[in-house]
Amino acid sequence: MIADEGLRGPSGAMGLEGLSSDLLRRIIAVACADRELPGLADELAALVLRSAAALAFCDVYVLDEEGRAMVGPGRPPVPLGSGVVGRVAARGRSRQHADGRGAALPVRMGRQTIAVIDIRSAGPLRPADTALAEALAGLFAPVLSSGRRLRTAQERELSAERFAEQAVTVQEAERARLVREIHDGLAQRLASLGFHLSAADALLPDHPHQAHQQIVPARELCDLAAAETRAAIAGLRPPVLDDLGLPAALATLAREARGRQPGLDIAVTVTGEVDTPLPDHMQTALYRIAQEAVGNLLAHAEAACADIVLEHEPGRVTLTVSDDGVGFVRAPHPDSYGLRNMAERAELLGGRTTVTSRPADGTVIRTVLPLPSPCG
Repeated sequence: MIADEGLRGPSGAMGLEGLSSDLLRRIIAVACADRELPGLADELAALVLRSAAALAFCDVYVLDEEGRAMVGPGRPPVPLGSGVVGRVAARGRSRQHADGRGAALPVRMGRQTIAVIDIRSAGPLRPADTALAEALAGLFAPVLSSGRRLRTAQERELSAERFAEQAVTVQEAERARLVREIHDGLAQRLASLGFHLSAADALLPDHPHQAHQQIVPARELCDLAAAETRAAIAGLRPPVLDDLGLPAALATLAREARGRQPGLDIAVTVTGEVDTPLPDHMQTALYRIAQEAVGNLLAHAEAACADIVLEHEPGRVTLTVSDDGVGFVRAPHPDSYGLRNMAERAELLGGRTTVTSRPADGTVIRTVLPLPSPCG
């Protein structure tokens, strides 16, 4: 314990009247220090120890970003309402420890408890030390509040950076896929088409029969190129989304899956209603996630039955693709391209994709996206 005899009153402990100019200067120095949480909280805890008479230790717990738990030095977060610190944070009132050798004191800004000072002494807690900690708690409030605002700003900045990185990653993956489709399909069809047309042109008009033999495959190549062009356009945004909406697009996806794997029993179920249609970007993301999940199902699951379920719930929409296939023999690698694509699409919209699978027990891929607020 670090103590400062010069700050104590006649009884050996500093009362409220002992908040001298020296102590205030120390508080100001901590407040103005270029520190962030949790370093700021550690400095304030040390200040309590230096100023009190008989405290063995002091911890400062700060309310986390979500407002659900208190974060302390080197310990797991304490949920509001749990333990002495959690109960003080939830109720905003001081509370003694059961052994009488310590107390937890709220640090409040307005009606909210933003931190808790947890003090302990070797023997019975002295009222003067409790009074000191309570007085300092009031002075700590704006300092810790500023620290929390700085932390929030930094976390939002990091989130914005991650969002931008994920957006670029998804965009580049889409571009790479489109380049592959054009290079491996459409470009080669057009090259072959040009070869056949050049041959036909060289054979006309002296050898019309041979020229016709070149035109027939050229026509077939035209049809293939047109089909691949339509597929590439659908790869950017499926026209059925614009024409009929997400449920119909999912039904089309299921129908195509049955065509690729005859005998697969795959059903689409839509539950719940929304006041307004889902935004276009959300429909596209959900369709792409379903498309990726169904593609994995067809490639690996060996399933007889599968379900695509779209659930509209208050404040969120859930897409679930499940099957009764072989499941994962080993846990899916987190860097798997398809799973990463699905996860990143969900995260870009503030949601989450989870994969549940066991050998011989099928796979469930669930995506939950928050719905935008009515005023947003």
